[in-house]
Amino acid sequence: MPNPPISQKSFMATWLFSWLLGIFAVDRFYLGKSGTGLLKLVTFGGLGIWWLVDLILVLVGAQRDKHGLTLAGYGQFKKVAWIVTGAVTVLSMIVSGINAGNGPSESPAAVAPAAAVADAADEPVVDEPVVEAAPVDTVQSWADDAFGTFEVVSQTGFGDNLVTLPAGATAGIVTATHDGSSNFSISVLDAANASTGQLLVNTIGAYNGTTEYGFSSFGEDATLQITADGNWSLTIAPISAAPGLAASGAGDGVFLYDGSTGKLTATHDGSSNFAIIEETDELFSMGLLVNEIGPYSGTVPLGSGPSAIVVSADGNWTLLAE
Repeated sequence: MPNPPISQKSFMATWLFSWLLGIFAVDRFYLGKSGTGLLKLVTFGGLGIWWLVDLILVLVGAQRDKHGLTLAGYGQFKKVAWIVTGAVTVLSMIVSGINAGNGPSESPAAVAPAAAVADAADEPVVDEPVVEAAPVDTVQSWADDAFGTFEVVSQTGFGDNLVTLPAGATAGIVTATHDGSSNFSISVLDAANASTGQLLVNTIGAYNGTTEYGFSSFGEDATLQITADGNWSLTIAPISAAPGLAASGAGDGVFLYDGSTGKLTATHDGSSNFAIIEETDELFSMGLLVNEIGPYSGTVPLGSGPSAIVVSADGNWTLLAE
C-alpha cells in the first residue's frame, strides 16, 4: 500500500525550535498551529511544562503539522536529535553535580563530653520498636499514586451529550459502546469547554472499546463531549482498574504492564491507524512504540514497568512482551 504523505515541515527545524525557542512557541508557529502557539507564548510555554511536552512529542515522532502529517526527515535524523538532546542533558547534570560538590561542607559534629557519655551509659536500655515491613508496591498502587483514583462512574444515553469527569485524578480509562450508524466521537474539554487536545474515539457506526484520557492532555480535563446518532454507554474508571497486558484482542484497549525492559512483538489486521503507546509517568520516556496505517507485524523496544500500554486499533491484534 502507498506510504502516508509526509509534511513539508522539517523535523530538524521543529526539533531545534522546540528545544531552544519552544518557550516562545516558535515550533508551533512554524508548524502552522497559530491558535495553540499564541496560548503557549502568553503562558511562557505553560511555565515550562508545555515546552517539555512538545519537545518529547517531537523526539518520539508524535508531533504533526497543522494538517496532521508526519514531519519530513524524522526517520533520518531522529537518532541525531536524541543523542544531542541526551548528551546536553547529561552534561548539564554533571556540571550541576560538580558545582554542588564544591559547596561549603558541614562542620564536624562536636565530641560529646565524657560526663555526658557516662550519664548515657547509666540510663536503662529501652527496646527498639518493631518496624513493620513496608507494603509491596504493585502496578495498581503505582497507577493510583501516579494518576489518582476515584469511584467508577457509569452512564448511558442517546445522541449528543456531555459527561462530567470524576474529580481527584489526572487520568483515567473510558470504556464506551455505540450502536448508531453515523459518526461517534468522544473528545475532552476543560472547565471553560475548550479542547484539551484529546480525541478519544472518532469512528463511524458501532463501537466497543477502551481508551484513556489525561496522558497527553494540554489542560485540566473536566468533561467528555459525546457526538452520536445512537445509544451509547460510558464507564469511567481509574487507570489502576485496567487489566494486565493481553496477548490478543480487537479494537482499542488500555492495559497495565509490570515486566522488565525487553521487546514487544505486535501484529494487526485492520485497515486504519494502529498505534501502541507506553506511559510510564516519567520524563523523556519513549512513549510511542508503534504508529502505522493498516496491517502491521513487527518488534519494537519495550520499557520496563510499571507502565500503562494503550492500543489504538480497528482490527484484531496480538501482543507478545519478551
